[in-house]
Amino acid sequence: MAESRAGGYHIGSVDTVISVEEVDRQARQLAEPIPIEKIGSLANNKPYVTISGLNAGYGKMEILHDFNLQVAKGQSLCLIGPNGAGKSTILHSIYGFTNIFNGTITIESDAGPREITALSPNQKLKEAGIAYILQDKSIFPSMTVEENLWMGGFLMDSPTQAKEAAEKVFAKYDRLAARRTHQAKVLSGGERRLLEISRALVMEPDVLLVDEPSIGLEPRFIDLVFEILDDLQRNEGKTIIMVEQNAKRGLEFADLGYVLVSGELAMADKGNDLLENPDVGRLFLGG
Repeated sequence: MAESRAGGYHIGSVDTVISVEEVDRQARQLAEPIPIEKIGSLANNKPYVTISGLNAGYGKMEILHDFNLQVAKGQSLCLIGPNGAGKSTILHSIYGFTNIFNGTITIESDAGPREITALSPNQKLKEAGIAYILQDKSIFPSMTVEENLWMGGFLMDSPTQAKEAAEKVFAKYDRLAARRTHQAKVLSGGERRLLEISRALVMEPDVLLVDEPSIGLEPRFIDLVFEILDDLQRNEGKTIIMVEQNAKRGLEFADLGYVLVSGELAMADKGNDLLENPDVGRLFLGG
């Protein structure tokens, strides 16, 4: 019966959706070695964030296997793949939430590439300019919008600096400024997501790690979130590395796309080229 095939990766009718296990199996068949030269060329051979030969996971469990990544300054990268492929583990590894068994993570600086593999999350944010925007429900619901933004500056030298940075955010986003004294729990889903993104901006990061920006949002709020991310990339030069379950929307947004399968890089290309790939469309884009 058709119902037995429901529960697959992409959105579609029960007649077209295939199981996560079948998506994973077919995606493995598509996987091919990705030369490091191709990864470099996609980043214009000027990588700002580089992952080299990374083996990482949780506890003693290795999730990522010999993983490589390069993203140029001001580029955006969307990570897609079957559930459990290791997409969020990449963000976690960059930010310092995993055990690194082997490999390096570097970020470009005025003095050249700086290895940041072993830095703590606080050091990644304050010293390396990397901010992590978590999935939904990371705000403090009983705090006001203003207080939530102040919390985004908790690593600054003084509360005054945090408050000044929050005012810059309010100047940029009128929608939040109008609700600065409201408790965060009364915000709409789209406003909460805006607050989560804005709180990450208080420390003025150069790199944004964005985990599932559209999760749980109505279509109109999804449009709002991607408009904000586009503005941050195009007008402020932010480098964005994103995991997005809505693979079509993520690839439409991003300059680059990586397909992950079982903790390994299976495909890497420009976002538009992956959108046009019939196998990627069949497995991840709903047809």
